[in-house]
Amino acid sequence: MDVDAYVAEHGGQWRRLNQLCGQRRLEPAEVDELVALYQRATTQLSVLRSRSPDPALVGELSQVVLRARARLTDRPRPSWAAVRQFLLAGLPGAIWRAAPWWCAVATAFTLLTFTLMWFVADNPETAAAFIGDEEAANLVESGFAGYYTEFSAPTFAFHLWTHNAWLAAKCLAAGVLIVPVGYLLWQNAINIGVVGGVMVSYGRADVFFGLITPHGLLELTGVFVAAGVGLRIGWAWIAPPVQLTRGQAVARAGRDGVLVAVGLVALFAVAALIEAFITPAPLPTPLRIAVGATTWLAFLAYVLLLGPHTPTDTPVDHEVVTRDTPPEWQ
Repeated sequence: MDVDAYVAEHGGQWRRLNQLCGQRRLEPAEVDELVALYQRATTQLSVLRSRSPDPALVGELSQVVLRARARLTDRPRPSWAAVRQFLLAGLPGAIWRAAPWWCAVATAFTLLTFTLMWFVADNPETAAAFIGDEEAANLVESGFAGYYTEFSAPTFAFHLWTHNAWLAAKCLAAGVLIVPVGYLLWQNAINIGVVGGVMVSYGRADVFFGLITPHGLLELTGVFVAAGVGLRIGWAWIAPPVQLTRGQAVARAGRDGVLVAVGLVALFAVAALIEAFITPAPLPTPLRIAVGATTWLAFLAYVLLLGPHTPTDTPVDHEVVTRDTPPEWQ
């Protein structure tokens, strides 16, 4: 086999293949060309391996073929542009589109919780039915405030973060069935309403609201968003828009659910840090509440300012990049 003649005949194709592998972006025609050149190069490499005594040539062509294969088969890496698009369009848009749902959840939850709180506070004997007289007294004396200092702040923050993220995940996953979301919200409303009612009935409303408000505003909003988005997915199955099939409607709502799930991981991390480090801190109550309220208002502003300006389906653009830039074909 005349190796020099073979390289002279096909070397231009190998150099072109190498060049395409090094480009950050490829046009559709260039992708087709890359596929064709890769297929030819694999055949030519097989010929060289069987007939050529030149290991250096075989090694160089093998390297180009491997890079071409990696370019064609590797999943695209997320770019900073994709992260920026997620933060500035994808996430706020997904939360905004579900706003009627999570606002309704927030309204119903708040009314139910304060109704329970008022009822328990107005009828102190009902506390015994829920948690018992001894437990109620312990809760008022030290149990409620002690909850925030029982563990070290980092451990407490991690526990809160995972607990709330898990609750949100259950709301999102169970949304398609509707009823489980209502049950999860009912459990939380009962817990807050009864504890708050007991504290108010013993004249400790200032302690209760002073401790729960700093982190509760952001934390509960995250739960409301998860529940609202989950219910929206369920409703997309029950009553899809006329222009979409049931499967298309659920898929669209589900894509928003994935975006929200990722975003809520960060939101609950912030809420956990506030609850673990700010809520029990020896600071004036108005200052602690101001920190929580400012964070909460910043989140609402983020959604209200960016959410309405995003399209229904915001694509996430991923740049196709190679692991490294291959050297020129020698």
